[in-house]
Amino acid sequence: MLLPSRILPAGPVLGDVTLWCALAAATGYGFRDASAASPVLDLLLPLALLAAAVPLSRRRPAAAVFLVNGLCALGLADSATPANAQVLSLAALSCLLGARVATARGPLLVLAGCLLLDIAMCAVLRTQAVWWFYTLTVLPAALLLPWLAGRHWRGRRELVREGWRLARSLEERQHLVAERARLTERADIAADMHDSLGHVLSLVALRAGALELSPDLTERDRADLAELRGTIADAVEQLSETVAVLRDPPGTGTGASTGLPVGDTVEDLISRAVASGVPVRWERRGPVPALSPLVERGMYRVVQETLTNAVKHAPGASIRVGITHEADRTRVSVESAAPQADEPKLQAEGSQAGTGGHGLTGLGERVSVLGGSLRTGPHDGGFRVTAVLPHQAPAVPMPPATGPGMPADDASERTSENPSGVHANNVGTGTGTGTGMESAKRLADARRAARGRSVAAFAAPVAAAAFFVPAAVYLAWQLTTSVLPPSRFDELEPGRPRAEFAGVLPARAFPYPPDHARSAPRPPGTHCDFYRSGRDLLDQVDLYRLCWAGDVLVAKGTVPANRP
Repeated sequence: MLLPSRILPAGPVLGDVTLWCALAAATGYGFRDASAASPVLDLLLPLALLAAAVPLSRRRPAAAVFLVNGLCALGLADSATPANAQVLSLAALSCLLGARVATARGPLLVLAGCLLLDIAMCAVLRTQAVWWFYTLTVLPAALLLPWLAGRHWRGRRELVREGWRLARSLEERQHLVAERARLTERADIAADMHDSLGHVLSLVALRAGALELSPDLTERDRADLAELRGTIADAVEQLSETVAVLRDPPGTGTGASTGLPVGDTVEDLISRAVASGVPVRWERRGPVPALSPLVERGMYRVVQETLTNAVKHAPGASIRVGITHEADRTRVSVESAAPQADEPKLQAEGSQAGTGGHGLTGLGERVSVLGGSLRTGPHDGGFRVTAVLPHQAPAVPMPPATGPGMPADDASERTSENPSGVHANNVGTGTGTGTGMESAKRLADARRAARGRSVAAFAAPVAAAAFFVPAAVYLAWQLTTSVLPPSRFDELEPGRPRAEFAGVLPARAFPYPPDHARSAPRPPGTHCDFYRSGRDLLDQVDLYRLCWAGDVLVAKGTVPANRP
């Protein structure tokens, strides 16, 4: 059994059926109220066309409006009245046109085409003024005003939808901020393990290597120390792998390391290195200024990282640390001499315990964030690291700059140095701000479009009123001032002069009598005036004809509203 390839949901079908029932009820009421209506033309044909137009309005709303407007145009051919119940159907489908079509150019062309069709129908049928009045006022209002209401409804729905989309975007952004905070915390752990634990393990390995060369030890003691040093080297290698796993993947940014050990200073750091057998000489020049905690930590990390690398890659080489305090900045220089020629084995083994290059990269990022600069490179056969740090860290974190020993990709990842996790908030806020600005722009565009549709919904009726109301008022004035009540018509007697009827006749005659009234036989040598018998503006009424020979009433008669 073959199933249909596309089945409409129950909701739209139920909506179409409900709308058709409402329009069919209006059509049936109009047919019942009409005096001489045709069951086929005035009931069955409209119901059939509405049954096709209502579902068509979902896929081709413009065609549905044009189809129902044809029913209104056929109503203009009615000799009794131009009005029919299909104007309500036209208004409903015009509202759906505004709600279902986003653009305005196409629907406006359709509405203009419908109005031109109605005017052409009036011109072809040579209808009376009431028909023209109906065509130029009621039908344009049924086309334009519901369409504007539908566009306004659509704009409000888009505004609400854009608001919910923005809310979802902000919620996703919050999740992204939390995720980046977690990644930053992992980077904090990695940096702390690398800077602190790696430094301590390197010193332990160096001390074990020095003991291994002592002449007072037995061969068994040297073997135990060699095994201990190898175990420490393996631990450093495992630490390096752990740091590589904990560091953020490229493009996600990294965080800052944790703070210094409580009460620890650069002097304490160098003292521990000297006690471990590292040949370190250091000096400090200039008065010690008041350094911010961030700069103090940065200077500590520069010395710590450089000592760690020197012990790993050039064990036994002399190290010289210099700290120079200038007027507004502090210069930290760490130089390691060339490794000793009689210790090739230690150097080779120490080089294998490297940290994968993350140390200098992270160090350059820290210095750049503090507003300083870092230079690294060979010097006199050894290696030198020079960092220039301001005495006070900038209020706004400086963007990391690339430099020797720091790849551009890694340097661009880090944006702040804050042990409390502000970096994650900065990264998340920066991304969220860009997306937030884009979302705010979309929301502002939706609001601007909604305001424009609201202004058009009010301005269009005002403009239409400025065009149609004067003509409508003038036409209504002509129709109401040419009314001759039946009681006064009975007072008119042929053979009497016009002067005697000055208080009976209206101020002016009806200027738009139908063709069959104008062509009716009249007495020779006379001219005839027509007067309306009632004040109904939208319905046809009987006309009174008064024929005059000069100023004398010769004949009077009644012209039926319908054609004979």
